[in-house]
Amino acid sequence: MTTPSAPRPPRRALDVSGESALALKRRARRTYRLLAQRYPDAHCELDFADPYQLLVATVLSAQTTDVRVNGVTPTLFARYPDARALAGAAREDLEAVIQPTGFFRAKSESLLRLGAALVERFDGEVPGRLGDLVTLPGVGRKTANVVLGNAFGVPGITVDTHFGRLVRRLGWTDLEDPVKVEHEVGALFPPREWTQLSHVLIFHGRRTCHARRPACGACPVAALCPSYGVGETEPEAARALLRTGPPR
Repeated sequence: MTTPSAPRPPRRALDVSGESALALKRRARRTYRLLAQRYPDAHCELDFADPYQLLVATVLSAQTTDVRVNGVTPTLFARYPDARALAGAAREDLEAVIQPTGFFRAKSESLLRLGAALVERFDGEVPGRLGDLVTLPGVGRKTANVVLGNAFGVPGITVDTHFGRLVRRLGWTDLEDPVKVEHEVGALFPPREWTQLSHVLIFHGRRTCHARRPACGACPVAALCPSYGVGETEPEAARALLRTGPPR
């Protein structure tokens, strides 16, 4: 199979004014192919062994990093290995375990209610359908898609802050609402690619296309990006901004 070569670094941002729907789809897919080459090991960076663990970890990941969540989940899952144990947890003990993730009182409340709902409505098992998952306390479409895509193999797009920032910078959408972004970007790719697309873009957002100072001069898709130049364009300085892992 012939792999696509990276475009040469541009002198200015790509002008996508007047871009047709077909041209957008082709540009988006080429961009994804190049980013997938940069991040061939892109994956969910939350540690988990089953759908229950991934669901709980994803709820905990709100407003914190995956690294911090991974730091508390071994103890958390040793004490509360399933939904029934979680539902019966003493609030103070649960708060003490998850405190490093921040907002621990609100998260404890969400986890206690989540465990109880799983026991009462799904016999302690995590459901494998979007419509069921989003009825659970503390679970929205983003969390549901993470669980479906990574624990059940059901394609889904995870519109977190990184994903939303990147698809707008790349000019794939100008929408802000996560649900609308999910549908508009999803239309550019076959469903079988949605889950891995999410991982690849999130990796790129964490490692290269940072929120405050993106490394434009070290980006493999700079020539395909209408936002080229919002960050550092000098190659050596840009390479110094690259990260090898998620922020701690």
